[in-house]
Amino acid sequence: MKNKFILLATLVIGFTSCEPEFENEVTANYSSGDADFSSYVAVGNSLTAGYMDGTVSKGSQMNSYPNLLAQQFSLVGGGAFTQPSYADDVNNLGGLTLGGLPIGSTRLVIDASQSRPEPIAGTSTIEVSNLQAKAYNNMGVPGAKSFHLLAPGYGNLAGVALGQANPYFVRHATTSGATVLGDAMIKAPTFFTNWIGANDVLAYATNGGAQSNGTSAADDHNSTGNMNPQSYGGNDITNSTAYASVYGTIINTLTSNGAKGVVCTIPSVTSIPYFTTVPYAPLTAQGIGKGLLPSTATTAQQIAAGTAVMTQLNADLYSKLDAVFTFYGEADRVNQLNASIANPILINDVDAADRTAQISGALQLQGYSAANANEIGAAFGKSRQTTAADLVVLPASSVVGTPNAIAAANPVLAGMNAVVNGVSYPMANKWVLTANEKAKVASATSAFNASIVSIANAKNTAAGKTVIAVADMNAIMTQLVSGIKSGDGSFYTANYFSGSSTEGSVLFSLDGVHPNARGYAVISNEIIKVINRDFKANLPFHNPSYFPGINIVPSN
Repeated sequence: MKNKFILLATLVIGFTSCEPEFENEVTANYSSGDADFSSYVAVGNSLTAGYMDGTVSKGSQMNSYPNLLAQQFSLVGGGAFTQPSYADDVNNLGGLTLGGLPIGSTRLVIDASQSRPEPIAGTSTIEVSNLQAKAYNNMGVPGAKSFHLLAPGYGNLAGVALGQANPYFVRHATTSGATVLGDAMIKAPTFFTNWIGANDVLAYATNGGAQSNGTSAADDHNSTGNMNPQSYGGNDITNSTAYASVYGTIINTLTSNGAKGVVCTIPSVTSIPYFTTVPYAPLTAQGIGKGLLPSTATTAQQIAAGTAVMTQLNADLYSKLDAVFTFYGEADRVNQLNASIANPILINDVDAADRTAQISGALQLQGYSAANANEIGAAFGKSRQTTAADLVVLPASSVVGTPNAIAAANPVLAGMNAVVNGVSYPMANKWVLTANEKAKVASATSAFNASIVSIANAKNTAAGKTVIAVADMNAIMTQLVSGIKSGDGSFYTANYFSGSSTEGSVLFSLDGVHPNARGYAVISNEIIKVINRDFKANLPFHNPSYFPGINIVPSN
């Protein structure tokens, strides 16, 4: 396998676990309906494993949605539910080590004194090579794509350093050649949940459509027609036909002994904070000036300094780019900076028309040497400013406005002060999901979800009864954009955490992709609704307000 295991989250905060409480007291009215929960097995990726705040920790795993479901199943005859051991996470730090060396970040916390997320102090104690060699009821594997569930060797310790195996699965794979699905079937499921496929498109999206090294476009195999997952790069979009084939195999296997279950659709990336938090137009005169002056500078001084920078950049760079692009019919590709408004980010768009030669030629006519003009043309040939149709990924917030080391080392670019990411030098492809890349993501997500629903419906039609129920998590995540009211009357949103005033209402951890404990409680409730409806069960809901949200520490 050439697929590399990618840790998706980069900005995260801390989590303090607590024992969840039940919303309702146990009563004799609860029932399993047509379902048999005696052996419940969950398969999936990080969303199933209890990943939050950029890692799996001992505390976060306890609030995985499968574990929360199993607690309610236990009220109506559900059997024991086991999860991979995190007993070695003695300080609840998360992270991973291989041979004692860190290979995965510990969870981060918001340091109140610094007002920013940072790694929690300490070193991970979760050593990948301490093999458990055991099948568990929760077979959620962070980073797994659909086809990884069927891949022998995905849990082979020897493949971790080569990027050919998944360290999370390595920890508990029954053998070096085991598959995730094969180990799941060891538990002989009578009921299952399956939420797999997000990473088949999400890795492409979270990396701004870039390859794993972030330098150029990743592949959309729906357009190339490549159905061989073994040839895919880590950030490639899985071919939708290949996905449907793999998904069908997973469902046929899970139901082979008569098990029933719930499958979850794939959320649209536009509904999660990772893509909706950083504005496409964040550059203000005050913001630029603030980064140049001492902390004692007044607002007026900051604005004045930023305005001066914008004026100089317009003369040295933006006016020249605007003239070339406008001449070739792209009047709005780059506009001059305006000190009175928030301005868009300058980015490198791999799909933009390449104007390298034209920029170089125009500069030579203005007296630039051919060598210098060529350097500038190469740097800005595929540049443009962001628009409202672009999604700037969450990690870009720590990059916009910082010096670009490669540009700074180039004497031509340094001489014209064109070295600041997003301001005077184009942000790399990986920091922005463009409109064209969004369309690829949306198309693949739609195709994946159509396959999920179609395969479930076909199974039900063949059986003449409900065997597989569908939890439309895509619709639920979309509802969160405008807000959703829980059964306890609380109002929750998908907004990124923006201070203590929103602490109780936000359902996402600060990796911007994965829910916090309250979010997983909401997810478990949505699945319970589907089970109660389609399997005629009567299971109680969790009260999300009983679960921890964001954890802010006084100092770290």
